Order: sequence, then structure tokens, then C-alpha cells
Amino acid sequence: MNTADLFGSQLLPGMILTPDFISVDQEIGLIESIDASGLTPFRFRGWQGKRLTMSYGSSFDFVSGRMLIGEPVPHWLNGLRGRAADFAGLPAKDLVHVQLTRYDPGAGINWHRDRPQYGHVVGVSLGAAAALRLRRNIEGKFKRFDVLLAPRSIYLLSGDARQHWEHSIGSLAATRWSITFRSLSLAGKAALQHALVAMSSTATVGDQR
Repeated sequence: MNTADLFGSQLLPGMILTPDFISVDQEIGLIESIDASGLTPFRFRGWQGKRLTMSYGSSFDFVSGRMLIGEPVPHWLNGLRGRAADFAGLPAKDLVHVQLTRYDPGAGINWHRDRPQYGHVVGVSLGAAAALRLRRNIEGKFKRFDVLLAPRSIYLLSGDARQHWEHSIGSLAATRWSITFRSLSLAGKAALQHALVAMSSTATVGDQR
């Protein structure tokens, strides 16, 4: 297993990690805002996770399996979203989904790849450090790679790292918060358009009653 402790460089094709992206004071303010945002337990097809989350913008609903139009991104996230977009080389408007997460002691996240409806994934780490574990199945054997997500760091997953590597975080001993921004893939944009049409049709029917 490889362990990465290099920063500000490409660790895997499509993955970049940079330390100290925000200040300590900014970190404290973001944590306060996350805790005041109405976090609820993450749910997946009837299963309830230990981590607490809140989503804004266009997001994938794991209960219904559909793209949804959620609450707009709050103003307190706009500055960070702009900086995260610059880091990823994207316009800020492309980061249409924002997820806030708090991992209390004992919480983590199982092996997964983000939904195919999403494109770029940009994450800002707050609070306790965590090891982001990555793995890729090559001819029946897993190649593994660990990356330390230090507090106030930012990472980008795109291309090969986003499409072919799964990632997870083991159970944490101390509380960690994260802010994750996502763009949409072509499939996600099509699903979002379908959701918008469905919303428009529902509103039209309601107006006619």
C-alpha cells in the first residue's frame, strides 16, 4: 500500500491535494455554519449512517434514486465555492451541488465512487485529519493508496481518480467536518433537465386546478 504525504501535486492521475487552503479563523467560522445548517443522518435505501449531512443545489436523492432540485446554495458558501472552482479550473456555476458533512467519533464512509451523475468532486477538510483510502481493482487484485486529508486542505477528484478509483474513510476518533462541491456529468445534466421538466409539469397541473 502506498501512503501519500506530498501536497500541492498530482498524487494520482486526476487527484490533486493542497494544504492550508483556508485559514484557521475561516475553518472555525465554516464549522459553526455547518453545525447551524440543520444536519440530518445520511440515509441510503432505508439504511441510516452515522455521519450527518446537508445538501444544497442539484443533488442525487439516494432514497428515490433520482436527481432533485434542492435548496439554493447559501450565501455563506459562495466565496468558498468560487475559490474551490478556481482550484478545479471550473466556473463557479458548474459546482451545482454542495454537501456538508459532520463525522462524529465512530463515523466514517464505506467504499464507493460518487454517483455517475456527478463529474468533478472538490472537498475541503475541517477539524480532525482523516486518511482517504483509495483502491482500484486491476485484474482481480486491489491496488491501494492512502492520502492524508489534513484540516484546512482541499482536494480534487477528476478523470481517472474520479472514474476508476473507489474511496472511503475509516471510523474516526475525533470529529471531522467536510464541504464537498460537485459538478454534473453529461448524465447528470440530462437527469437534472428531466427533473426540471417534471417540476414544471407539476406546477402547471397545480395552476390549472
